Amino acid sequence: MGQVYEPLRRCEVRELRFEENGIHMVFRILDDGILRFLHFSALPFREEDIVEAGVEAGFPFVGLSLSGFDRPYERHGNKFIVTAPGYRMKYVAHEDTRNALGRRLVFHTEDDQTGVQVDSYLQFYQGLPVVRCWSRVENQGEEAQTVEYVSNFHLEGIEKEGAAEQDEKMRVWIPHSSWQRELNWRQYALPELGMDLVQPADNQHSSAILRVTNTGNWSAKEYLPMGYLENRETGSGLFWQIEHNGSWHWEIGDQNGHLYLALGGPNELYSHWSKQLNPGDSFTTVPAAVGVTAEGFDDAMGTLTRYRRIIRRPNADNQRLPVIFNDYMNCLWGKPTAEEEYPLIDAAAEAGCEYFCIDAGWYSDADWWDSVGEWQESRKRFPGGLKQVTDYIRAKGMIPGVWLEPEVMGIHCPLAEQAPKDWFFVRHGKPVYDRSRYQLDYRNPQVRGYMDSVIDRLVTEYGIGYIKTDYNIEPGIGTELYADSVGDGMLGHERAYLGWLDGLFERYPDLVIENCSSGGLRMDYALLSRLSIQSTSDIEDYMNYAVIAANAPTGAAPEQAAVWSYPMEHAGAGMTEEELLEETSFNMVSALLLRIHQSGHLARLDSRRKELVKEGIRVYQSIRQDIPQAVPFWPIGLAGYKDPWAALGLKTEDGAYLAVWKRNVPGAEDGAGGTAEQEFPLPRGLCPDGKGAVHAECIYPAEAETEYAYRPERHALAVRTEKAFMARLFRIR
Repeated sequence: MGQVYEPLRRCEVRELRFEENGIHMVFRILDDGILRFLHFSALPFREEDIVEAGVEAGFPFVGLSLSGFDRPYERHGNKFIVTAPGYRMKYVAHEDTRNALGRRLVFHTEDDQTGVQVDSYLQFYQGLPVVRCWSRVENQGEEAQTVEYVSNFHLEGIEKEGAAEQDEKMRVWIPHSSWQRELNWRQYALPELGMDLVQPADNQHSSAILRVTNTGNWSAKEYLPMGYLENRETGSGLFWQIEHNGSWHWEIGDQNGHLYLALGGPNELYSHWSKQLNPGDSFTTVPAAVGVTAEGFDDAMGTLTRYRRIIRRPNADNQRLPVIFNDYMNCLWGKPTAEEEYPLIDAAAEAGCEYFCIDAGWYSDADWWDSVGEWQESRKRFPGGLKQVTDYIRAKGMIPGVWLEPEVMGIHCPLAEQAPKDWFFVRHGKPVYDRSRYQLDYRNPQVRGYMDSVIDRLVTEYGIGYIKTDYNIEPGIGTELYADSVGDGMLGHERAYLGWLDGLFERYPDLVIENCSSGGLRMDYALLSRLSIQSTSDIEDYMNYAVIAANAPTGAAPEQAAVWSYPMEHAGAGMTEEELLEETSFNMVSALLLRIHQSGHLARLDSRRKELVKEGIRVYQSIRQDIPQAVPFWPIGLAGYKDPWAALGLKTEDGAYLAVWKRNVPGAEDGAGGTAEQEFPLPRGLCPDGKGAVHAECIYPAEAETEYAYRPERHALAVRTEKAFMARLFRIR
């Protein structure tokens, strides 16, 4: 199956080169046995690109900090370079094997002073220029050691290709994200981030770093755990995602005339994490995926989309893509009652929805926020019982679902007064509060057992087939109970929660679970490798939701990215009938290439707007079989909140789908060049020789007035409108 390479004899210099799936990798073992990582790129390695003086102290393969060890080289500030003993880790051997996924490399390194060994894993995937990386640290020495930091990927020389200076050629793409402002990508030149080139370049080691960090349990509350680095001179790029549902960190800094990229999970400096390893103990990092491209951002996201599908739990939901109705957004707002639900159920079934989810509030007689945790139905809201409503949902041909927040318990939940102290996060001897909730600790088997009983009851007694798991607090740095550090307690909880989810799917493999955290604030592939649906936002403004929808496939595979479609009962004072129809179709288009989360007061819409919703769902059901195999593209780039036009395409085996939005943005120019027209360049793969026939068809809304034309000389679709806002879905063949 593979080859295990014998330990290296000291004073024997060796260079290791690997080429797999378009990734070029070069390692060098110095004469003292220290392992250096010289190259990871879509482009071949060139020795002359290396700053000569940089190899001795730079290009580490492993970043590892243990307490109580000196660094002989400068690191200038809080950079994760010259980690000790990481800087002196020596090559022992490596394994080169193949498994069902593809090639796998494992490098074994050791620190001969402490006896600490690190196994660094690089898993390749057939045909994809991406690797999954993680490290395992084991203390084989005689004394206990405390780990403060360990990388899962560290690469120096990320700017070395090409002749231009880094300030000119390098761009970093950062996915900013926040509540109702998710997936807000920005591109930066390094000087814009305080990372100007320091002269002389061959001795560069400033204290400046670009640091992108999450601390806490909301993994995407400020940034998605991913990024993209572009070399505009060579056309090459690096992309990455850290696959963790908690604290993580990546940084770009300078060392010895080069820039480096370091990825990792929690660490002591930024997330209060440390881990004691007694002799014989080990610790495994969270994984990260790192890939290369020579074709730009769209190609990188296409590779990442394919990779995400491979690492994801196989499930029918991500193949069938059923349409979900949820009663929350611009509808019941967490105040469900049986009386309100029945007309919504009828309208959702008539529109073609296949799941019906009762959102927050079904368990509380009054305000539900601080009483969550017992998950017993409110007889005030549902006098005949919740089962009477879920049975009605099934009778209408839909599968019932409910909202849960399984990681929290409200301070006014009766169970919170009875539960032992160690059910909850604790710091400084006190329970951790946030927004009138306690954070449950899933390391505790009683907590997991209790939530198992809740799920079992909902599934077996009420016939629930869909659960929306929400998460609306941020418990901070972690818990001190039964942990080496508060960050260690946090990481243990997060891994236990993932294990709990794995157990649920073992018992209920067809149960559909949505990942929501006040919208998209935990959009990560620790959770999305298990859960089939990701809420992208709780934004209430459909005009701005188009931006999030257009960018959604950067953060999740299209078939996992759920977008609210909520035609407004009262869309706006003074709107004409034509504008009301455009508002409805605008809402629908935002979801048609992703996952439909239908909402809004469907039962109260007039007949024409109801028909637009039905038409949109029919179109979706006719094209959804293509979405799980398609890859995204952005013909005019990622969308921004000041852009009057936005677009998202999905490239399929025999063509493409293209969603376009004309947004009513105050103060923005009305389209390109001050006109109401926009061109959307199409992927060259649709017409390889540039001469083939390309047919464009507006497939939703079919009967609406739409002015468009394919322009073969520029291989672009042109769309024109004098309307203030409009959205359309096209099929390109």
